[in-house]
Amino acid sequence: MTDTSYDVIIVGAGPSGIFTAYEIREHNPSLKILLIEKGHSIEKRKCPKRKTGICANCNPCNITTGFSGGGSFSDGKLSINEDGEIGGDLVQYIGLEKFRKVLHYTDALYVGFGADPTVYGVEKSPMVDAIHRNAAQAHMKLIDSGVRHMGTEKAYEIYSRIQKELEKRNIEMLFDSPVKDFIIDEKPDGEKWVRGVITFDDRQYTADHVVVGIGREGSEWLNGICREYGIHSKVGPVDIGCRIETDAAITERIDNTLYEAKLVYYTPTFEDRVRTFCWNPRGEVAEEKYGETLATVNGHSYKDEAYKTGNTNFALLVSKNFTQPFKTPIEYGRYIAEMGNMLSGNKVMVQRYGDLKRGRRTTVERLAKNIIRPTLKDAVPGDLSLVLPYRIMVDIIETIEGLDKIMPGLSGDNTLIYGVEVKFYSNRIVVDKHFQTNIHNLYVLGDGAGLTRGLMQASMNGVCMGRILTGTW
Repeated sequence: MTDTSYDVIIVGAGPSGIFTAYEIREHNPSLKILLIEKGHSIEKRKCPKRKTGICANCNPCNITTGFSGGGSFSDGKLSINEDGEIGGDLVQYIGLEKFRKVLHYTDALYVGFGADPTVYGVEKSPMVDAIHRNAAQAHMKLIDSGVRHMGTEKAYEIYSRIQKELEKRNIEMLFDSPVKDFIIDEKPDGEKWVRGVITFDDRQYTADHVVVGIGREGSEWLNGICREYGIHSKVGPVDIGCRIETDAAITERIDNTLYEAKLVYYTPTFEDRVRTFCWNPRGEVAEEKYGETLATVNGHSYKDEAYKTGNTNFALLVSKNFTQPFKTPIEYGRYIAEMGNMLSGNKVMVQRYGDLKRGRRTTVERLAKNIIRPTLKDAVPGDLSLVLPYRIMVDIIETIEGLDKIMPGLSGDNTLIYGVEVKFYSNRIVVDKHFQTNIHNLYVLGDGAGLTRGLMQASMNGVCMGRILTGTW
């Protein structure tokens, strides 16, 4: 009979989960670890659309699930920001001194597994100063941050090496096994303790500690679990927006100097916070599937010159904080994305900026005449003003006009806007300094828990968790 009892069970093989496992084994080789993932192992993660151009509606989606999670299969960028301003709120939990040490340690691990040693945006130069000056003149803040670009295809190789390393270290990994529920005991005094998990095939696995690092794709499921068991959480900001695609010649100065510009803008009309996110020089726009039907937009960028395009794409995300009685940020974001899917046959919608400004729908004929060719070939021409709330639409337009002062030509008629881009990490679970919830020995990490918003901080969160569980923190 198979032994199903472990010292630690990790739910989710995204960056936070795999680095938790790595760091536990680094400090305590004797602990018995089970890593459970709803998607495939790395060698089985293949997206048919990359060859056929047509989404095969894989369930689960091979872009958002599987070993290494969703972020690593998009653009593969690691943000190197020593002040903790980029990619999450980890510094609030561990302090700035520890944050910097864990940042450099985690970054060195990635380089050791094959990430490009080059870091963009860390050296001061007249060009960087000029970009800062132009941003200030446009009333935008350019956040200083280094970027290590792994690349979509190279990230696959790097995470393949990490998976092999975990296998070599005798970490048991269970793929294609979504977790359905937790096993939780409640004592007479009302205190709750986690004892393990139940997968969808009704198999039970027990452990002294359960770590949940399910990423954005599983955030809605985790939100439901929180409601069921009374796990404390609070409403976080909702990030909703679109993806911009333009000629790489317009973004060339930023692409070559910083690789990715982290710009923050407070719009004139509503004073809403809008930020650039996931910048992909000479990359391509991509579709992401959440569940079986919900299509949202993302971006990829490659290291190999053979895969590069003539376009650059990046996201514009509007951050909105809501007050009581609003309690469902994830559902709100999903509803807006579903509106776009409703009008486009469950596809990503694309619109010319010139058509948006003129208040008209982009048609197949108008798109065919566009100078900038869409890299997401099956995006459906349409009208995003019928999808995005008025306030968010105004924020997007004002931000594009502001960015035109930094990148002249961006607000031209031929710039493409794809929608909807939404980030499902809005529900923030309340944890202590050890990332433990109000249920004893149940820990949550990463984007799905609302603690991080990117590849690097999610990986760092895993390193912290591994050290906490081995008493080396």
